[in-house]
Amino acid sequence: IGPYSILKDFGNESFRIALPSHLKARGVHNVFHALLLRIHVPNNDHLFPGHAENQVGLIDEVSGEWAIEQIIGHSGSKMDSLFQVKWKSGDIT
Repeated sequence: IGPYSILKDFGNESFRIALPSHLKARGVHNVFHALLLRIHVPNNDHLFPGHAENQVGLIDEVSGEWAIEQIIGHSGSKMDSLFQVKWKSGDIT
């Protein structure tokens, strides 16, 4: 996800970042610990042609649908459910 600008450094290794409105609407909090952030390195299209086009993202920001190919597995139940997902890009999380 990203890149996003840092809006505030709290001085305790936590940072407020500028999230887009569709993430805020989904309840994503905008303060992250430094261990969860990394410096953005732009894609080198000469080394990885077309790589940026295959990134996982929202298909339609209005509907909030994600580019999921298949749910591979799951654990837990109800509000504690976790899913293993194969994304359209081929990544598995």
